[in-house]
Amino acid sequence: MEKIMVLGVSSGVGKSSFARKLSKKTAIPVHHLDAYFWKPGWVESTQEEFSEKQQRLVEQDRWIIEGNYTATYEIRRQEADTLIYLERPLMVCLYRTVKRRIVNHGKTRPDMAIGCPEKLDKGFLTFIISTYRARKVKMRKRMEQFIEESPQHKVVFLRTQKEIEEFLRSLY
Repeated sequence: MEKIMVLGVSSGVGKSSFARKLSKKTAIPVHHLDAYFWKPGWVESTQEEFSEKQQRLVEQDRWIIEGNYTATYEIRRQEADTLIYLERPLMVCLYRTVKRRIVNHGKTRPDMAIGCPEKLDKGFLTFIISTYRARKVKMRKRMEQFIEESPQHKVVFLRTQKEIEEFLRSLY
């Protein structure tokens, strides 16, 4: 594992926290896509800017890139040797999203772009709820395709907190 994608079924699944822990265990630098996509004040990068930033990231020898961002998935997939997918129940994702908002009130998370203080609105919660099932299907297909296209590469599918902890404990 030298070039690792960390994907998840939804916001709140624990991608960022997991990627930080994975980085600490492996000494592979972690990159959070939210920090590359968002500009201060919650301004979105253009598709071209975001793609260029990721292209530079994947050219590095070792990386952990955390985040879904479907439009640029292929940039990461073409260079990755490992895909780690986190899938927790919808209620866990919702709880963690709300908790994250409370804990980080008025602050910018370390995995977010500077100048983007934590926020949560009805639209974001609706997005999580309305896309959860379809994303679960989509992400599982991505895992299958990753293996089919690159059988030598590794896929790790983690569904419970126990599986996540055991995986991290098993490293080095």
